[in-house]
Amino acid sequence: MATTIRNNQVTSRNVQVKANFERYAYLFMRLSGIGLLFLAVGHVFIQLILNDVHSLSLAFVAEQWDDWGWKAYDMLLLFFALAHGLNGLRNVLEDYIHNKGVMRGINYGLVAFLIISVLWAGYAIFAYVPTVG
Repeated sequence: MATTIRNNQVTSRNVQVKANFERYAYLFMRLSGIGLLFLAVGHVFIQLILNDVHSLSLAFVAEQWDDWGWKAYDMLLLFFALAHGLNGLRNVLEDYIHNKGVMRGINYGLVAFLIISVLWAGYAIFAYVPTVG
């Protein structure tokens, strides 16, 4: 609701905010930033403070990835970090590239990169089986 004051009289009107991609991208940046704050700080706290830095090895990761919860945690961290970063890159590029056709191509390329990267890393995380010996 917008409110204005003229001649000591208060008038108001309802303002309709359109829902479009940019609005959802803006909200995603804010919410994923909060999620990343907890996920990334939690990751650093668990990996570097609760566990000794010198004990980090492939065996340590293999032991963690035996549990589906750690795999899901790492996938969430990967997805939010990559999507948040690529959305930020898209915003920066839109400030400098004014050709709509070029930006559409870049947007499709960024989405393709996000999907391929998440699928590739997800396969690596979920298909990982440590070799013994």
